[in-house]
Amino acid sequence: MIEIKDQLGNNIKLNSSPKRIISLVPSQTELLYDLGLDKEVVGITKFCVHPKEWRKTKTIVGGTKKLHHDKIDLLNPDLIIANKEENTKEDIEKLQSKYQVYVSDIYSIQDCFEMINDVGELVCNIERSKSLVNSINKSVQALSKNKFGTAAYFIWKNPYMLAGANTFINEMLETAGFSNIINDEQSRYPEISIDQLKSLKPKYLLLSTEPFPFNLDDVQKLEAGTGIKTLLVDGEMFSWYGSRLEKFGDYILDLMP
Repeated sequence: MIEIKDQLGNNIKLNSSPKRIISLVPSQTELLYDLGLDKEVVGITKFCVHPKEWRKTKTIVGGTKKLHHDKIDLLNPDLIIANKEENTKEDIEKLQSKYQVYVSDIYSIQDCFEMINDVGELVCNIERSKSLVNSINKSVQALSKNKFGTAAYFIWKNPYMLAGANTFINEMLETAGFSNIINDEQSRYPEISIDQLKSLKPKYLLLSTEPFPFNLDDVQKLEAGTGIKTLLVDGEMFSWYGSRLEKFGDYILDLMP
């Protein structure tokens, strides 16, 4: 018997190692792969792009916020991996009425460590999950002396939206060595105008490749329009809270040599 609580306090009980897993979260799909799973994972979302080969071999059960419950029912999962922010409350509650659903709730790197070890325990590979946590910890510790100054992290265009203080992205900004220019914890993803941005005077503008796919043309236009150093950054590195964190330290050291 495997029995743990998820990050919302729900009890998860499995009689044995799960053989039919559905992941509803891209970063946690990649984590399952890096924990050594393959045939045990039967369903993923259309946004689960890593590993690439799983998009051809797994059933696509919809998007993170628009699930196809009929496809999930046909797969008859013995474990579903979800997330409080990425999946809707309605979908999660509907799934919980039928299946064992582990729900993560991530704001900090410590939350990530807890989730990774929880999933490792659920899939009976706690040794690998602990090894991943140790590797990620070394990766982020290598950044502890960085002091890059203030930054505004863009997640959307038309209107421009930034990642605020009470977000996982904020945690990764601080871990990298930036200070988020948006420090109001009540506004998680505030809209901002160019005039407001100029008045805040951040040292850097960071344009993320997701969820809005900013590109180098956006970088050039914003830098020209604001006079602020602007960088295109990999959104997966700043917002994915699974095994991809293992690469975060090297990514930041390359981004800001």
